[in-house]
Amino acid sequence: MSSNEHVPVLLGPVLDGLSIKAGGIYIDGTFGRGGHSKAILERLNANGRLVAIDRDPQAITSVPEVLRDDPRLELIRGEFAQLETIVGEMQLAGKVDGFLLDLGVSSPQLDEAGRGFSFLRDGPLDMRMDPDSGVSAAKWLATVGEKELKRVLKTLGEERSAARIARAIIAARDETAITTTRQLAGIVSAAAPARWQRKHPATKTFQAIRMAINAELEQLEAALAQSVDVLREGGRLCVISFHSLEDRMVKRFIRDASREPEQYRGMPSIPEAMRPKLRPIGKAISASAEEIALNVRARSAHLRVAERLG
Repeated sequence: MSSNEHVPVLLGPVLDGLSIKAGGIYIDGTFGRGGHSKAILERLNANGRLVAIDRDPQAITSVPEVLRDDPRLELIRGEFAQLETIVGEMQLAGKVDGFLLDLGVSSPQLDEAGRGFSFLRDGPLDMRMDPDSGVSAAKWLATVGEKELKRVLKTLGEERSAARIARAIIAARDETAITTTRQLAGIVSAAAPARWQRKHPATKTFQAIRMAINAELEQLEAALAQSVDVLREGGRLCVISFHSLEDRMVKRFIRDASREPEQYRGMPSIPEAMRPKLRPIGKAISASAEEIALNVRARSAHLRVAERLG
């Protein structure tokens, strides 16, 4: 068990950002091991309500009894990209006081070799957030073309050696199937130039492949778009990201939703449908040195907050 397993990132700033009302309705779109959810529940009274969503079945089955038995909590196995459907079925559209996303892979997922997320532990090359759906990283690598693999590594991993690594993976695949994390890490380590290895050379490759097979950017884009109609006036959107592409997507979404379309700017009367939907709350928040010392996962975390306008 990792010492980081139950440490929720940027907990204080998240609770401040959500501006929790004791009797409010909140959604934790990335339940994980329940760190943020537990802290939200501690601030709710008997009338408060928390809906927690996670697509990882282990997140659902690992819920502590103290949370599982809490009548204010409804835990749903699903994707946060299904936000609008989930909220609609619960008749909560336009009634939610806060929506939280803590993106990326969790410490428990990294710590379990059998999930295949980490190059530090040898295990089957899976990487799926939901192991019951989609294709594993091993199956994806068995069929992906070199051009597409290079694009994924360069775009999602921001890997400068994308072309070299893609060629090496395809060449290795032609010799034998790549089915374990150790195999893939070894191929990447041999292919990546030593002068660029400030982190483990496989870090960006594993990140890129994980993001691709789990459609993480597509999931985020869908959830952000749906969040506006889910929140009530004054409701808060809080998103923690660990990847520059995710952070830019969140930043751009909040910026665009906080402006009227260009053709209406400066006009004295703007149609209601064209008016800004969100108001940014402050700037991006990063973890303090103290938090990073306690939880190394927090070092690349950025929190952005926005408020729903009427």
